[in-house]
Amino acid sequence: MGVGRRFRKQGPPEPLSEEHFAKLKRKAGLPADEVPAEAPNKKKRKTAKEATPKSNGANSKKSAPALNGKSNGTKSTPAPKQNGKSTKSKAKKPTPAPEPESDEDLSDGLGDGFTGSELGDEFSDLDDDDEMDAEVLGDDFIGSDDSVYDSDTGGPKERRAMFSDDEEDSDAEEKLTAANIVGLSRKLDEQIAQEEAEAQAELEEAALQTNIERPHVIDDDEQDDLALKTKTLLAPDLQLLRTRITDTIRVLDDFANLAEEDRSRAEYTTQLLKDICAYYGYSEYLAEKLMNLFPPREAFAFFEANETARPVVIRTNTLRTHRRDLAQALINRGVTLEPVGKWSKIGLQIFESNVPLGATPEYLAGHYILQAASSFLPVMALGPQEGERVLDMAAAPGGKTTHMAAMMKNTGCIFANDPSKARAKGLIGNIHRLGARNVIVCNYDAREFPRVIGGFDRVLLDAPCSGTGVIAKDPSVKTNKDEKDFMVLPHTQKQLLLAAIDSVNHASKTGGYLVYSTCSVTVEENEQVVQYVLNKRPNVKLVSTDLPFGKEGFTSYMGKKFDPSLRLTRRYYPHTYNVDGFFVAKFHKTGLTPPNLVRDKPGHVASAPKVVDEEVVDKTPIAADDGQEQDDFGGFDDDEDEKYMERAKRNAMRKRGLDPKALEKPKAETGAKADANGSVEAKVNGSTKTKGKAEAEGKTKSRKKI
Repeated sequence: MGVGRRFRKQGPPEPLSEEHFAKLKRKAGLPADEVPAEAPNKKKRKTAKEATPKSNGANSKKSAPALNGKSNGTKSTPAPKQNGKSTKSKAKKPTPAPEPESDEDLSDGLGDGFTGSELGDEFSDLDDDDEMDAEVLGDDFIGSDDSVYDSDTGGPKERRAMFSDDEEDSDAEEKLTAANIVGLSRKLDEQIAQEEAEAQAELEEAALQTNIERPHVIDDDEQDDLALKTKTLLAPDLQLLRTRITDTIRVLDDFANLAEEDRSRAEYTTQLLKDICAYYGYSEYLAEKLMNLFPPREAFAFFEANETARPVVIRTNTLRTHRRDLAQALINRGVTLEPVGKWSKIGLQIFESNVPLGATPEYLAGHYILQAASSFLPVMALGPQEGERVLDMAAAPGGKTTHMAAMMKNTGCIFANDPSKARAKGLIGNIHRLGARNVIVCNYDAREFPRVIGGFDRVLLDAPCSGTGVIAKDPSVKTNKDEKDFMVLPHTQKQLLLAAIDSVNHASKTGGYLVYSTCSVTVEENEQVVQYVLNKRPNVKLVSTDLPFGKEGFTSYMGKKFDPSLRLTRRYYPHTYNVDGFFVAKFHKTGLTPPNLVRDKPGHVASAPKVVDEEVVDKTPIAADDGQEQDDFGGFDDDEDEKYMERAKRNAMRKRGLDPKALEKPKAETGAKADANGSVEAKVNGSTKTKGKAEAEGKTKSRKKI
């Protein structure tokens, strides 16, 4: 074991001189030899020619120092060198003092005590030692030759390098010369290679082990109530949860090698589900539904992406400006932006803005609208052409409607429908601000649209959904969606999609297309709805969306098999494309809907199709009306309709300048019957007259009053 770091710097304490011992003996009354006076020590830098011995860089003041400051009546011997080598000195060896004859002559070396001058002489020697140590240390630090390599004058052997206690003797430095430079370099390379091999072996060994503690999968029945309450009240350790999530995912990725022997894959999956619910705040039902869509590692990336907001994107309104001009205007206002991607020629992604984007002059002038990048995709898939009749069944707040108006260059006609009057106000405002002049806003339940108006070239249905693709915008989705929502919403979406198909004109020369989209990633709202429609409407088929990116839709999910054409649908996830979660499917209507044709299973037809001259519309009532019987026209109430008809007649008479009260005046009963020419009797307030006479008399009386 080498000497310590401090000892290597300072060296051993300077031994006392023979003159000092002689003074002590004379003071005690003992005979002492005469010691020749030494020349004063001049502090000069040591050179390689001087043969003065060193002790780890510290110069010894005397040639033959004693080991102790006490003599104890023994002979003083020269102190050995620390590196084990003998030292040689130019000074003469002092004659040893005679031993005392009696015990009384023995002294502790102090005698009657020290005088002030003696103490001063003694400690002055120590001061000189400190100064000399500092000088030698300074020489080492300024890079003198002897600080690197020292040699003894007595022999040709080299000094042995000294290191700190924690280093081995094998680590001693070797002098670098031209002869051994190649060998030392090779030795250093081999040492580095060996260290790298050991590090790699250590990493491989660590990879074969797992630090996962056995998670508590099944709660103990014997656990007391107090422990349960304490566990629920304490906040979870998020760092521990995240570490356990990553370790569990690593085990699931290589389950055969990393799993514990007494643990099943289901237990790891259950633990991962619980940790995700606790870490991200999801309900267990929704977290399980979302986890089933992805492998464990991709599911973790999906949950992590939902914690980060998507980039702010604006869509350029090409009816008023160009993207280059808009970008330059916003840059001049201190906005940092770039194109949203090669797939869009009108989108701009905003990174930083010194001004509110919803209050700039360009925004108020209708040059752009704040719209998510994923909302571009359904309109791009639909591809409306100039001069077409297009229906947007759920149009508010108007981003997709105005996008279609810009693509159609304000030609044709767009029916923008929304069932909410409050949202329709915002829709109207955006339409006016962006300058869309070919839009008609209406307020209907979209499921009634086949009866309201039909024959559209293209239909866009952005159906209401659970919002599992936009959790970053609305975190409340994590907890407020349950099993009931995923039963009601798909049912509504199926009704809307059937109504949209029936509203499309299959005979359109340029169209006959329908796009169905949702901002959800669940299979219940996407693939299952599309499969249901393909079964119910054999006159439609899926076609390519022509979108440049996106993942294919599921053709099988948890044991369910879907039509192979569902590969043409597209899915978008926040962790893959940095856009909101979205689903897009494009249909093409190829013919009329045959009556009584329901395809329960792919390729199975319940009844043979019949050739019909006109399209049969599915008139099944959407909502039950308290058990009332419905007719073929959707269950109209004749009594209620009579009031509206009478009111319409009175309004029409006012417009023509006639008195509407003429319809309410009693008429004289005539008893006349229809003539042989087939005139029809008319009943007016209980009196029967022929239709021609009743109309003539009514007009005459009203003219007289006017």
